[in-house]
Amino acid sequence: MPFPDFDPVLVHLGPIAVRWYALAYVAGILLGWRYAVSLVKNARLWPLRGPAATTDQLDDLVLWITVGVIVGGRLGHVLFYTPALIWTDPVEILKTWHGGMSFHGGALGVLLALALFTWRNKLDLLRLGDIVAACTPIGLFFGRIANFINGELWGRPTTLPWGIVFPGAGPEPRHPSELYEAGLEGLVLFLLLRWSTHGRHDLNRRGVVMGLFIAGYGLARTALENVREPDSYMPNFPFGLTMGMMLSIPMIAVGAWMVWRGLREGPANDGTAVVQPAPQNAPPAADEPA
Repeated sequence: MPFPDFDPVLVHLGPIAVRWYALAYVAGILLGWRYAVSLVKNARLWPLRGPAATTDQLDDLVLWITVGVIVGGRLGHVLFYTPALIWTDPVEILKTWHGGMSFHGGALGVLLALALFTWRNKLDLLRLGDIVAACTPIGLFFGRIANFINGELWGRPTTLPWGIVFPGAGPEPRHPSELYEAGLEGLVLFLLLRWSTHGRHDLNRRGVVMGLFIAGYGLARTALENVREPDSYMPNFPFGLTMGMMLSIPMIAVGAWMVWRGLREGPANDGTAVVQPAPQNAPPAADEPA
């Protein structure tokens, strides 16, 4: 299949080019924010604990998340994939419009932003992290679709009938690995976390939803690295590993530990369980006057 004739620029507004990739970030952050607000407002999801944050706090959190994604994503790409820029062309690090963003760097940036935000607002890091994790697959979906529109991060050669000949990748049909990632890291992971938040009410167990996201992403990314073409400028790592695998495999262990820890702690060990009032006709306690 030939690659569709996509223009990475949606529209030109004078000297400003509005790119699909930028719109993917905007859509992911805004839709994720609205989804987070809907989680907080849904009282059925918090039968044992009050919501992890107020809607006003979520409104403030959006800016912190945005900065964490952009700064962390760019610095992560430099540190993990192109560290030579630090001493050869440090000014290029600031040119985010030239491309080059790392999910793992963005995730670390968001984690740091959450830590600072929860410390400043005296909130629980794990509980707020659960809400953010439930929303993150939305942004991943749009981001991977934008990667496909840009014709970047293509897969390895394949003989499967849906292989695509990407411009700049040679004449061989290749896996549309961007679409695979949109499906697994976006849709499937979102549905898994939706089942966790709405089916199991895991928002009442600190860190379980966050752990499911971390482990789920690690599994999906590690598996799909086998069909994704490694960056040409990266060295050949032993055992067929890629940088994406080496960054994702530890996520599986960390996420699994967080799920285990949250389930072991239980839903109300922090003393915030909602105490139901006693019936009006209940007899007085033994230490109370009749």
